[in-house]
Amino acid sequence: MIAYLTVMFKDTKAFSGFSVDDLQQAKDFYAQVLGLNLTESTDMPGLLTLHISGGTNIIVYVKPNHVPATFTILNFPVPDIDSAVQSLTGLGVQFEHYDFDNFKTDPDGVFRAGGPLIAWFKDPAGNILSVIEQKES
Repeated sequence: MIAYLTVMFKDTKAFSGFSVDDLQQAKDFYAQVLGLNLTESTDMPGLLTLHISGGTNIIVYVKPNHVPATFTILNFPVPDIDSAVQSLTGLGVQFEHYDFDNFKTDPDGVFRAGGPLIAWFKDPAGNILSVIEQKES
């Protein structure tokens, strides 16, 4: 049975999904603020598909008892964290600020204390997203 599952999933094009509490707010945010291409299902009301570069699709579905994710659900690689944070802030996005002993963000919400530069923000449903700096090679 395990060998069958390994073969069955090895070449599948898996995708991820997450819930929101208001589909129109999600649609506006992901399309207008983040500039993502998306489609709304005509077969299944309450379902959006985010079309991410590289052919990946992410399903967004409305859930009446939605509870925001307590972890980062999407990371958006950017070549320059400061420009990305500035641009998103200009569009009304508010970045999260963390102030723990070994985990502090700067006044712009960017974590600069090791590893890649990263800043977190929330979608209208309270799910956590990030922009993470990845220099092009």
